[in-house]
Amino acid sequence: MKVLVVEPGYAPYEKEINGLHEMQAVVGGLIQPIYPYEKESVSVVCNEEGLINGLPFNRSVEGGYGGVFGTFFVCGLTEENFRSLTPEQMERFKKEFHNAEILIGAKGNEPITLKVSPKERSRPTKDKGRDTPPGRE
Repeated sequence: MKVLVVEPGYAPYEKEINGLHEMQAVVGGLIQPIYPYEKESVSVVCNEEGLINGLPFNRSVEGGYGGVFGTFFVCGLTEENFRSLTPEQMERFKKEFHNAEILIGAKGNEPITLKVSPKERSRPTKDKGRDTPPGRE
């Protein structure tokens, strides 16, 4: 399935992933889906233990979820499974998560962040037919 991967500090990128093992590899551990978008069939899938394992703050997420720590991906949903994002969803979430965020503090469950330009990546390399960002090879 085609998803949007969001790493701390970087602009999001598209990636083809299949199966639980690849999902866990993207987030670096056990997966936890969250559903912050009431009117859209998408999920943010993150590392279940991102905060307690000290992963870096990534982005704030609407819907009362606060922030996500560590790499996450955005995928579509069917009634029972994850699915690829539509091209329109891919573009929408690329824009939504384009800017990196620096965590400054929190007020309750709401993070206080500073949005900054994402770091630039070197040209992705090919790994088994999939784009792999530098440092994740």
